[in-house]
Amino acid sequence: MSDIKEITKKIKKFCNDRDWIQFHDSKSMAASIVIEASELLEHFQWSNRDEVQEYIKKNKSEIGEEIADIAIYLFELTDNLGLDLAKIMEKKLRKNNKKYPVKKAKGNAKKYTEL
Repeated sequence: MSDIKEITKKIKKFCNDRDWIQFHDSKSMAASIVIEASELLEHFQWSNRDEVQEYIKKNKSEIGEEIADIAIYLFELTDNLGLDLAKIMEKKLRKNNKKYPVKKAKGNAKKYTEL
């Protein structure tokens, strides 16, 4: 069993044990992902590149917890929707590979429509 499926089973058990599934509809889960992503961004708000690097050294654990919150909600949402996260990620990477060919995109931050 993949690591994604294994951790998803643990997340599902955690929620089921607490009878929280009733609150975890798709809209609420999507909103929770955005909220947690905002909490992650808050760690870097108003900081320049050098300040961010120093902050990361001192706060890696707290940043990791925010990333974990995002991943937990994401894994649960994909499971609730009946999606295989690994498969949809692979599919998206193949699509992005076509949209961003190495010859055009390497070292370039432009959107694929501008390459």
